[in-house]
Amino acid sequence: ARAARQLTDRSRQLGYAAPTFRSPPRIGNAHRTIKRSGTSTSVAVQLRNRPWHAVVADMIEGTVVANDLGPGPAKAFRAQLWEIVEPTELQAA
Repeated sequence: ARAARQLTDRSRQLGYAAPTFRSPPRIGNAHRTIKRSGTSTSVAVQLRNRPWHAVVADMIEGTVVANDLGPGPAKAFRAQLWEIVEPTELQAA
């Protein structure tokens, strides 16, 4: 939950849309799904039986996809999101 709040807060601070996060995805073996409804986007991520860094990577990539960014802006946004994820959270998994 902390990583979701961090990503949401940072996205808004940078002027981007912040998706909502949920778990698990409704599609059987999917690690990440994205659902758009009007102006909102929901990112569902599989948490169980996965390394924490893979979960965070899916959350970050879902946030990038939710904002429909081109390659250059996506790379910069992705890097900014990785900077705010607490290293202790990645090590705790």
